[in-house]
Amino acid sequence: MKSYIQREWQDLVILLRNIPSLAVSFFILSVVCMNLLANKELVSFEYMALDCGFTLSWFSFLCMDMICKRFGPKAAMKVSVVALFVNLCTCLFFNILSHAPGMWGEFYSYIDTNPDAAKVANDALNATFGGSWYVVLGSALAMFTASLVNSVVNYGMGKFAKGKDFKTFAARSYVSTMVAQFVDNMIFALTVSHVFFGWTMKQVLICSITGAVMELLCEVVFSPFGYRMACKWEKENVGSDYLKFKAGQT
Repeated sequence: MKSYIQREWQDLVILLRNIPSLAVSFFILSVVCMNLLANKELVSFEYMALDCGFTLSWFSFLCMDMICKRFGPKAAMKVSVVALFVNLCTCLFFNILSHAPGMWGEFYSYIDTNPDAAKVANDALNATFGGSWYVVLGSALAMFTASLVNSVVNYGMGKFAKGKDFKTFAARSYVSTMVAQFVDNMIFALTVSHVFFGWTMKQVLICSITGAVMELLCEVVFSPFGYRMACKWEKENVGSDYLKFKAGQT
């Protein structure tokens, strides 16, 4: 067991050294920001609702698909776990600072004209950045499961859609993203929206489907960029040290 943990830790260290830093940075940033933006509603109808988090959630899945293409599904899953860990640490840090006695800048925009509104604004910002435990845990559970599903489906699709052209990348990316985004939305809606916000099962199902479709459309638009970037990694032999290490472990 100890040797397995040491080997996996070494694998992760080498992996993070080999994946381009900007890719990892943007991936982690998208995970952290989409959870913050999820606090704001974008559209809301009787049977459909989208929060602003969806505008970035597709990006994290595109990053996973790029990593999966070059480094494999296991690597994509490990980077996802790192991103989730950073997100949980960020949420904890924000929660601690939300209890600090100081005031947010927006407080001073109202203090002279409406002191009550100033207090409401300050409390609202503390609540937004401090977060609720069930939202943070629900989001982490949904993202972890969806990351696992995305990596497995992407790898599985590679067994059927073989090749290195854009059509193959798109087939693997679109199917895995659609399935994983639905799982992400469904788990979050069931564990948070249904339990704590009173959503009906009909709302849970419809919102999970519509959210997945909208997020997939975003990825469709930007997937050519992701494909070109992954091809550039291969052309420039990016990550060769990790691939050699992984080959030596099999």
